[in-house]
Amino acid sequence: MSQPPSQPMIIDVVADVVCPWCYLGWRRLKSALALRPTLEAKLIWRPYQLDPSLPEEGVDRKAYMAQKFKDPARLNAVHAALVEGGAEEGITFDFEAIDLAPNTNAAHRLIRWALTAGVQDQVVEALFKAYFEQGLDIGDPVVLADIAEAAGMERLVVLQLLSEGADMEAVAREHAMAVQGGVTGVPFAIFAGKVAVVGAETPERIAEAIDQALAA
Repeated sequence: MSQPPSQPMIIDVVADVVCPWCYLGWRRLKSALALRPTLEAKLIWRPYQLDPSLPEEGVDRKAYMAQKFKDPARLNAVHAALVEGGAEEGITFDFEAIDLAPNTNAAHRLIRWALTAGVQDQVVEALFKAYFEQGLDIGDPVVLADIAEAAGMERLVVLQLLSEGADMEAVAREHAMAVQGGVTGVPFAIFAGKVAVVGAETPERIAEAIDQALAA
């Protein structure tokens, strides 16, 4: 009997696009995949919202972060660590440029549609870049439509779907499933349904997880 063709490794990535560690984790995952050039991998991005209670129009980020981090020195230390780690992976974090902390349900809906269009990685990358490097409001339908169009998606279709509230409940449901499944922090990557890596681990550690999943 002939062998079935080898399938690509499915990598499920649970993440939020306003999570800076998720941006760093995504770039480190790309670096890890470069360490395993013969591996064929397919990423599937799964929605997680750090704060689903935020209003659709978002809130002032500086005030919001001051509320979350009572000690400004701690927030500065976190930002400094991210800037340093990001520089190693080609990310130029610009936290000062970010005015709004948006509700990310709309961004996750776009990511969901991008999977069907076959451009999920490009859209996720563009969302991270828009928010963390350009300070853009990724809760704004026009910003989302710009990102979709640049990735080859139909701008007007995306705007219409956003205005109709398409898949809002689906994203909320998937977020709830992630929470019920024990995801308490992101990024959370699952390799071939067998090995999980939590947090923005080093490319070497992620490559080890890939090897463990292949061996399993």
